[in-house]
Formats: sequence, C-alpha cells, structure tokens
Amino acid sequence: MLNQIAASEDLVFFRPHQFLTRENERPDALFDIVEGWACRHRLLSDGRRQITALYLPGDLCDPLWSLTSTCNEPVVALTNIRATRRTLNVADGYILDRQKGFSTRLAESVERQSNWLVSLGRKTAVERLAHLLLELFERMRRAGLAYGQQCALPLTQMDIADATGLTAVHVNRTLQSMRSKGVLELHSKWLRIPDLGALRDLAALGPNDAV
Repeated sequence: MLNQIAASEDLVFFRPHQFLTRENERPDALFDIVEGWACRHRLLSDGRRQITALYLPGDLCDPLWSLTSTCNEPVVALTNIRATRRTLNVADGYILDRQKGFSTRLAESVERQSNWLVSLGRKTAVERLAHLLLELFERMRRAGLAYGQQCALPLTQMDIADATGLTAVHVNRTLQSMRSKGVLELHSKWLRIPDLGALRDLAALGPNDAV
C-alpha cells in the first residue's frame, strides 16, 4: 500500500492523485496531516464521484481506520501532502494517549459526517456551499492556517461539486451569485470571507450550531 511513498522515519509524503489507502485495503497506519489536503470518496458504477470526507492540515486520517479491518472507501491526495504516519500495530497506545486527542478527533469526524448528511439531504445549493466553505475556513483557522478572514482553498470546482452533490456548472453559478452578494471572495485558490455571520446565515446555521 505504501510503495511510492517517500518516508523518513514517521514522516511520509504523498503526491496529488496518490492513494493514501485504496478501497477494500487493510489500513496499516493513521496519518496526521501536517500539510496538504486529501479526500475520501465513493465512485458510482457510471463514474460519478461523491466526496464523503475532506482531510486538512491538523486532521487525523482516518480515525475510523482503527476500528475496522478494511477501508471501504479510498482516500486520495488532492495536493502534495506531508503527514506523520502512526502505525496501527501500536495504535492501542496511541488511541489511549489522551494528549493526542484521539477520542475528540474521532467524535469530530462523526459529527462532521452528520452535518454533511443534513446538508446533502435538506439544504439548498447556496446553503450547502456556504456551509462547506464555512466549515473549511473554521477548520483551517483551528489549525492556525487562516490569516484574518482568509485561508487557502486548493479545491477545484469539480471537487466542490463532488462534495456537495451538485454539478460543476451549478457550483460555478452559485459561487458567482455569492460573490456578487459580497459574502465571499475566491481568488487564486484562496478563500476570503468578509462577514462570517452573513455566511453562517446563508448556510442556515443557528448561533450555537457547530461547523
């Protein structure tokens, strides 16, 4: 599984489009993402893709691997990735190490999946995009990688479409509408949110709703 990965002790590197793990493979490690973005996805029989999770700097990819014998969905690098590799044969000690925050990160992963389910099942295109972009910004900010009201956003419009269950054309039109309203700016793979409160309202989020 880990051939073609350049590694130095626990540090590993992945190139764009390289698999961190493949479908039905038995994961032998967890990855603490230091730099770069990856996604988990599922392909339909006609080739359509649904992104089911995004992994950003500061994320553990994937805490659920410690609870299952095989990976049901592949995880692929969207950008160059640098990560710390945590072998699962010593994961018991890792999981029990409260300083690593494993339980918290697992709970966050499950809660994020619940939010995505609600978004895909009930929210409009504008609400889905607003929620996704707000979530990504807040995660980058928690990782110390937001600068004022902006952060890197290395996703293509097709990536965004596959994460939100929309077409790339619909994503393009919706983003243009959101730009014209001044709720976000996208330029050279950077996202800027002038008014976080306005974007939360657009995402149909209440004042106490987490993203």
